[in-house]
Amino acid sequence: MALFVSRTDRRKYRETMLEIAGDIVAGRLPPGSVVPREVTLAERYDISRGGARECMRALEERGLITVKHGSVTTVNPREAWDLFDVDVLAVALAGPEADRLLGEYLECRRIIEIEAAGLAAERATRERIGALEDRFEAMVAALSLRPAREQERAYHEADVAFHIALVEATGNGTLAALVRRIDDALLAARYPLARPAYRRTRAIPEHEAILVAVRARDGAGARAAMHAHLATIEGYLREHARKVASAA
Repeated sequence: MALFVSRTDRRKYRETMLEIAGDIVAGRLPPGSVVPREVTLAERYDISRGGARECMRALEERGLITVKHGSVTTVNPREAWDLFDVDVLAVALAGPEADRLLGEYLECRRIIEIEAAGLAAERATRERIGALEDRFEAMVAALSLRPAREQERAYHEADVAFHIALVEATGNGTLAALVRRIDDALLAARYPLARPAYRRTRAIPEHEAILVAVRARDGAGARAAMHAHLATIEGYLREHARKVASAA
């Protein structure tokens, strides 16, 4: 019979899941180590058996552990983790390997988006260009919002939407589906590299250059504009890494 999980217990099991996920991602529970059984988790974290079971299930769904019924449950190697899961990404960005992960995301964006910008310029329909223009206008409009927290949320959402619209403009449905799969992760990964003070002088002009090249059907220009934009982001990543190292 299924175990009932109350709303309070659901919140507590989620907190427990995130705590254990953080231990795994930070290396405090290294690959191959044994995860306590449900009854032990329930006692240690003051949750019900049902909550402990849901916690284990959530960790398994995110690729962090392998549950072997009737045997021990062990931590998976990093290669098995779902790094596009928002929860996994959140605990990873709060851990000691945040800069490494941000670097991997940036590399992923280079591989996908530079070529995607060129293809968008060569293939985009009038409707797709219009959608890209709308996303750019939303980025600009976000800069006038107050308070700052609302501006941050709106700007980042518009920024992600611009890059998704750019990939959709390639006409490659498979590529667009891949990017939509990771859009929440990309949104979370951008916050540590946010530079609000430079948006009007760097971010907006860089995105506008991409848009102008796509609108002009200039594939080479679009690739160059995206390359320049990602080079700026890479500079922010280096700056972030230096701050983290200095604080340590």
